[in-house]
Amino acid sequence: MTGFLFQIAFLLTVPFWGLMVFAPKWSGTLKIVSSPLVAVPPLVVFCVVTVGHLPVLWATMSNPDLDTLRAFMNEAWGATAVWAQVIAWDLLIGAWMFRESRRLDLHPLLMGPLLVFTILLSPFGFLIFLGIRHFRDTPDRATQVVTDR
Repeated sequence: MTGFLFQIAFLLTVPFWGLMVFAPKWSGTLKIVSSPLVAVPPLVVFCVVTVGHLPVLWATMSNPDLDTLRAFMNEAWGATAVWAQVIAWDLLIGAWMFRESRRLDLHPLLMGPLLVFTILLSPFGFLIFLGIRHFRDTPDRATQVVTDR
């Protein structure tokens, strides 16, 4: 069962990633990925996997050290839980990048590959996007953010 949950955690996010990569201009894409609820499916997997192991999960996360985390990750349920959590956060990062790319008017041919890269190696994809955003964004958006002008 844990192996199935491991596999399904990512598969539940594929439709959202697919919309951002393959249908970035469709109005429904922005509406759908603007909701933080896109992260719920893999987080449900996280909850299902961890509910029977809450004492171990709590002990591992409330006082982390490398050996305890290594033992936690050595368990199939522990690795699946971390995987589901990472997948959820990656999707939230990707959705934010997508929304920002629309605001910055970045071309889908730039963002598509960058989002795919973010799926695979999110810290690198996120850092690259932050660099692009830094150079593309206006120097002082404070007034724009507050007044929406």
